[in-house]
Amino acid sequence: MNPNKLSAMEAPRVFLIFIIFSFTIITSSSSSADMVEIVPLKEAAEKVQVSVYYESLCPYCENFIVNYLIDVFSEGIDAIADVKLFPYGNAKVNSNGNITCQHGEQECLLNTVESCAIHTWPDVHDHFPFIFCVERYLYHDKFDKWESCFEELSLDPKPVKDCYANGLGYQLQLQLADVTNALQPPKKYVPWVVVDGKPLYDDYIYIITNICGMYKGPTLPKACLRCLASSKNPIVAPHDRVIPLHPVTYADDSSSPLLSKLRSSLMSLMFKRNMAA
Repeated sequence: MNPNKLSAMEAPRVFLIFIIFSFTIITSSSSSADMVEIVPLKEAAEKVQVSVYYESLCPYCENFIVNYLIDVFSEGIDAIADVKLFPYGNAKVNSNGNITCQHGEQECLLNTVESCAIHTWPDVHDHFPFIFCVERYLYHDKFDKWESCFEELSLDPKPVKDCYANGLGYQLQLQLADVTNALQPPKKYVPWVVVDGKPLYDDYIYIITNICGMYKGPTLPKACLRCLASSKNPIVAPHDRVIPLHPVTYADDSSSPLLSKLRSSLMSLMFKRNMAA
């Protein structure tokens, strides 16, 4: 074995470390006190359970994964949270067993590919870098580039492509359909983020605040202390608004994909600017 070549299991984690390192360099100031770090936990505590229900071509899901969910890892919040991804979203299974996706056949393909990636690399630190890479390309309207994520992360594409081709991916999608449709309270739209059994509704952008607020351990990561102390992140119980403040995609949403993309990008920019102010 070539000692200079990363294994298929090592490469995604190296990529995730690279993202975290890059995020730290970009967001930190000259003071070392601003660097992202984790305060060692004094004793074992149950991690907060985080479930993310989404669909691959939903602009608001892409935005959430690329600009918000990544912070859970780049800020070290994954030290106190178990994150699980469910790429099915607003798809539907008809009476013949065929799956119809909200954004067409390409979305069905990518939902299946991402579920196959989760099956192939079960640890979130192994499959999230791949999903993040795919969704980053989609977020930037580069659909034809997503397959390059295998090479970028030094991943063998064969297990995922075999999963898609041999019908396993279809079975995984049916399983995700059952899990998604059994949610209580029922999923109303995507992204649909559940933290310790409680949906965040359209307050999904405050995922870190909610994880930190629900963690029962004796010591929090420093990122939590900064987040909870910020007036930009008020600790309020998420609730089901009649008109969501933050953009979501309902199952019957027929709005223009371009307008959805623009609104999603604008929302992300405004939120990041407010946080930096």
